[in-house]
Amino acid sequence: MARLVAFFALCLLSVSLATATSLGNPFLVKGKAYCDNCRCGFETPATKYLAGSKVKVECRSRVSNKITYTVNGVTNSQGEYNILVNRDCGDDVCDVVLVESSDKKCGIPNAGRDRARVILTRNNGMVSDVRYANSMGFLSNEPLSACTQILQQYQLTEDQY
Repeated sequence: MARLVAFFALCLLSVSLATATSLGNPFLVKGKAYCDNCRCGFETPATKYLAGSKVKVECRSRVSNKITYTVNGVTNSQGEYNILVNRDCGDDVCDVVLVESSDKKCGIPNAGRDRARVILTRNNGMVSDVRYANSMGFLSNEPLSACTQILQQYQLTEDQY
């Protein structure tokens, strides 16, 4: 009888430790959402970071492509988001995705910059539970007048190669 009680106690302890480990160390996904005021596809001095924009972490099965996990987030006053993910997503493919801009004049998700891939598993050699996603951008409806001058900074002449 003592062996049976000890066996059940050991089973209960291992289940509790597994649950505490997975819930005790959530992943923190961090990144930024911005308005591409020059409609050029990358951040510039005219970039405005968007407070109150909606983003989400979405994980999909590699096999069936079905969504296995979703959690929503909102950007703060600096356009930054911090989303807690309370599970290890294993082999699933996870992205942070733009959902909705807080600025009606800048609400078009920029194709190619509207999502950022993140790895949400502990079986990859990463020590930290913080995952940094690339900045994601919405395009403004109209480029700012100052954009012509700003974009000239990025053009290289043949003498600069």
